Amino acid sequence: MYTFQALVSLLLTSTDAFTGPRVDTKRVRVFRHPRHVDSVIISPRSRNQITLQGFKIDHPSTTPTKQKLPSASSSKQECQNSVTTSEPVPADEDNSYVRFAKDYPFMNNFIIASLKTCAADILAQTVIAHNSLGELDLQRSLLFCTFGGLYSGAFQYMYQVQVFKKLFDVDKFTSQSWREKLKDVPGVKALAAQTGLDLTVLTLVYLPAFYIFKASVFSGSTDPSDWFSTGLDTYATNFGKDEADLLKVWLPADLICFSVPLYLRMPVRQSVSFLWTAYLSFSRGGH
Repeated sequence: MYTFQALVSLLLTSTDAFTGPRVDTKRVRVFRHPRHVDSVIISPRSRNQITLQGFKIDHPSTTPTKQKLPSASSSKQECQNSVTTSEPVPADEDNSYVRFAKDYPFMNNFIIASLKTCAADILAQTVIAHNSLGELDLQRSLLFCTFGGLYSGAFQYMYQVQVFKKLFDVDKFTSQSWREKLKDVPGVKALAAQTGLDLTVLTLVYLPAFYIFKASVFSGSTDPSDWFSTGLDTYATNFGKDEADLLKVWLPADLICFSVPLYLRMPVRQSVSFLWTAYLSFSRGGH
């Protein structure tokens, strides 16, 4: 709008310098857009007014002052200042997976957990048990895939991320450097509390749920009471060995998982869980 008024002012000023007969009306076509044309009518009877599609714009009586254009050196300096003052983009923002993990943490964890448990079972059947691909127990693989998605992907995310965020100040501790973490006494106490709570859940919820879920698939019964009785009996029989193995793996793993940034907590845990699930599938996953 300001550029258009300046153009009209320049036209009116230039007409004052001409001598000789004047034309009654001049029509100037100004193109502001390829599909839009404005018509400007300059009338000698009212030279201080311009009619533009029904609007009147007063022409200034004073001669426009000449503005000094910025020099090339000043423009270059402004560009350099704009470049130097712009905030750098964090390196992790360029990683598409990191953006997905931050924006959709639940979906990210659910996908990882389902694929992880299924892949771990296939690894246990083929590499550890030395079975061919044609001899795969697909029902067993489906058991681990479903159980991994429901427990590790959904339930574990809810209590380890959502519940722990309310019980402990996890954001402050996980965002610090490792040197700062060691000096943060309340944060270290919270880390120990999270680890103890998680080991309790693994012992009293995870292992019984696994054996009950396994019984629902392999027992051949459609009665949920049979699943619970069979699963809990197996849990009690294997408790000593399972609990010792659980502490060997998850005690150091929890200390790491609960120290990394919050959005990486579950992906790191799923990496450790892959090895644990392969072992569990080999030792406890058969019929």
